[in-house]
Amino acid sequence: MKLLLASTSRLYGQGYLEYLIEELRDFFKGAEQIVFVPYARPGGIGWDAYTEIARKGFEPLNIEVLGIHTLKNVSLELPKADGIFIGGGNTFVLLKTLKETGHFEPIATAVRSGTPYMGSSAGSNVAGLTIGTTNDMPIVYPPTFEAFGFVPFNINPHYLDPVPDSTHMGETREQRILEFHHFNTQPVVGLREGSWLRIEGNKVELRGSITARIFRKDQSPIELPPGELLL
Repeated sequence: MKLLLASTSRLYGQGYLEYLIEELRDFFKGAEQIVFVPYARPGGIGWDAYTEIARKGFEPLNIEVLGIHTLKNVSLELPKADGIFIGGGNTFVLLKTLKETGHFEPIATAVRSGTPYMGSSAGSNVAGLTIGTTNDMPIVYPPTFEAFGFVPFNINPHYLDPVPDSTHMGETREQRILEFHHFNTQPVVGLREGSWLRIEGNKVELRGSITARIFRKDQSPIELPPGELLL
């Protein structure tokens, strides 16, 4: 499989996908048309409007973007695309909608057959084993928390470190993930803003300019430097 899993689609002060543009140029090299999945946005913007944002993000690459909701026959048309991109939003809404539309399985089949897959935030969450390490509120209830399982771990996008001298008395992100490991065994990758994973076959590489925090059950968390292989 060929995957690009980003923590976010936009960095502060930059345009949509701007910080990723050179990576996308290489990842989607030769692509003419990709399919965008806008199902993670629960309100405030429709699927057409969200797809238009993605379309403008890919304009510098001269890649056409089609919304999956506009395809007449997803099972037949999706395998013809040069890539699939699932954007961010609410992960619970995303997974529920993928199941309800019947689009979960066609996407899984296409990606496992070699179609390049890109996810950002919620789109990266669903690439893991489950959505159990999302930061989102469970505003809807999907039929399962099991995700695509394209990678043998979970992802926590937008990973935040504790702020020194903060008076916040709630749990840190690290504490939340350690709580997850009280009931679950899969590793968790804490992806900080501006970092992403590039997967080619069984090779999982951290890219960007900052480290990622790796959590394994019953082990102390470690920092993975950019350019290092996770697997």
